[in-house]
Amino acid sequence: MPPSAKLVYKVLESSGLLTQKDIIKKTYLPPRTVRYALKRLRDENILQERFYFKDARQSLYGLNKDAAGVVGG
Repeated sequence: MPPSAKLVYKVLESSGLLTQKDIIKKTYLPPRTVRYALKRLRDENILQERFYFKDARQSLYGLNKDAAGVVGG
């Protein structure tokens, strides 16, 4: 797992559900890097994506309940 995915994992682990914009603000990573990290976490079935009712253009991202502690640091 790339370092960016590990960082996004740790942020989601501590903060819960976040939008992509929130993840970018908390990690200080470029948007493209965050998208790549989210894709890697999604491919490993670690990430859950939910509909964001406040803004339908965005999604909420969080960790699957069975994925706790999966990404080693």
